[in-house]
Amino acid sequence: MNMRPDPLRLRDPATRQLAARQLAARQIAAPDAGSASPLPPSESAPLHDARALTKGGVQARIALDGQVYALRITRAGKLILTK
Repeated sequence: MNMRPDPLRLRDPATRQLAARQLAARQIAAPDAGSASPLPPSESAPLHDARALTKGGVQARIALDGQVYALRITRAGKLILTK
């Protein structure tokens, strides 16, 4: 029986955020056999600033194997990559 508190039911935002991070770390360390969880980002992978890619704008074009993709920064600060 799991006696850990649900992170979404904790009232204190800092405690809720810490519990959510701990839960995510446990799921990455021991994922369920049937679930496909994303791999944690590698510290050795190249890091590119989206604002630099868009040269201060909101859109950039990215080419991969002859295909051109559009990278867009939304007003909410999220990234959208489309073909």
